[in-house]
Amino acid sequence: MTDNINAAMRKRRRIHIAKIALLTLWAGVFAVLFLMPTVLTISNSFMSSTEITANYGSIFAVGQAGGRQFISERVNLKFIPDMVTFKQYITVLLKSPDYLFKFWNAVILTLPIMLLQVAVAAVASYGFARYSGKFRTFLFFSYIMMMLMPSQVTLVPNWLVSKWLGIIDTRWAVVLPGIFSPFSVFILTKSMKRVPKNIIEAARLDGANEWQIFTRVCIPSCKGALYSVLILVFIDYWNMVEQVLVLLTNPDKQPLSIFLSRINAGEISLAFAVATIYMVPPLLLFLHGEEQLVEGITYSGGLKS
Repeated sequence: MTDNINAAMRKRRRIHIAKIALLTLWAGVFAVLFLMPTVLTISNSFMSSTEITANYGSIFAVGQAGGRQFISERVNLKFIPDMVTFKQYITVLLKSPDYLFKFWNAVILTLPIMLLQVAVAAVASYGFARYSGKFRTFLFFSYIMMMLMPSQVTLVPNWLVSKWLGIIDTRWAVVLPGIFSPFSVFILTKSMKRVPKNIIEAARLDGANEWQIFTRVCIPSCKGALYSVLILVFIDYWNMVEQVLVLLTNPDKQPLSIFLSRINAGEISLAFAVATIYMVPPLLLFLHGEEQLVEGITYSGGLKS
């Protein structure tokens, strides 16, 4: 009887180990596929323009009528350059300041949106989490409906409002709609609701007012969710294209993402270097707050027991 039990336990253990191995292999395959474009971009940024044109020039070839021609040959994906060169980075960072100007345009647009959107969302989510009622339910439902709409749907209303305010072709036309995005409110509201009520009541008994409860109890309890929202908002607006094209037509104020969306045959070699530089800020932000990001997404910033 004991031998049968031990055999069954060993069989279940082998099946469990086999499942873990298969899931690990499956996750590894998807991880490689997910990281391949990033690794390809970084490695190709050290290739010479001649080598890049030889490998990918057919993608950007122009037909006789001025349009893109059919690609009849295979594109050569190379992860290891024949000769490592820093010429593209020297051009982007030193010889052509226009790329750096566009990089700082992205910073000027993204940072105010990220910080002010989270600040507004934190106050709004505290109100949604602390108070109840029919009006609160209707307003929060409206926020959810707005969040479900893609940004392309709201571009025309944003353009009309910006024109009425007289801020078309200024950075405010991009920053103001971004500040009041409903995405952060939805995430932080779910996090604020997880703060135990007994802690809030204890703070109130100690003489804390609403602002002190908000800043000293709720905000510290939602650090994970706040950092998650900061990272997600930064990545979203760091890569924005449509909003800038519609609301900010002045090329001198457009971010570097516009250049990456308009790559032509004469800029293939620079595109890889520019894309690599453009990936650095979100990558550093993610690496700095990886633990808070995972905690904020999986636990929504609630208090651990």
